Amino acid sequence: MENPLIIILLGKAGAGKDTQMELLREKMGLDYIGSGELLRERKKIDDFTGNKISQTIDNGGLVLTPVVFQLWIKKLEELKNRGDVKGIIIDGSPRKIKEAFLLDEALEWYEWNKNIKALLIDISDKEAIERIEKRKYCSQCKEIYIYDGKVEKCSKCGGELIQREDDQIDGIKKRLDWFKKEVEPVIDYYKEGDRLIAIDGEQSIEKVFEDILKKL
Repeated sequence: MENPLIIILLGKAGAGKDTQMELLREKMGLDYIGSGELLRERKKIDDFTGNKISQTIDNGGLVLTPVVFQLWIKKLEELKNRGDVKGIIIDGSPRKIKEAFLLDEALEWYEWNKNIKALLIDISDKEAIERIEKRKYCSQCKEIYIYDGKVEKCSKCGGELIQREDDQIDGIKKRLDWFKKEVEPVIDYYKEGDRLIAIDGEQSIEKVFEDILKKL
């Protein structure tokens, strides 16, 4: 397509971005660029950068923007050369305002800057804390569960369900503080450019998705 839809997905931890991303991909046939996925793949390479990424992620740090940007460019190039892109959903970036500027420049370079929407799934800090405190992960396959006090094993692989350290209250508050400091200026940037779509994320999954489709 000449002007494919580019959706930049934003929201606090616990907002339900992964769920809505999967629904959008299925409904609209979108390709996906996820910074987290790109970094996980890159860290498998046994070189300085791969090892540094692994060390940084394992310690809860943020990988430097130039490293992430290099991975974006490689993925955008692959999609551009493929030539049949209907649209792209971008998740996990931009994490700060300079990344928003860089992403705009990259999308302009690849001639995909005519139909960009920043989709914010908005929830309160209180809602984010309540959701994340109930969240557990399979220690083996990383499947996410909303813990109800009953299920202790993953239904897919039988792995033990664990709570990540940064999903405990101190870790959650740090992530929310970081969101306010770094990501809210990104939200304002897209709002000022009339590219922001804000959705009430404190509704049912179905209603959130319905509102997203209406506003897109």
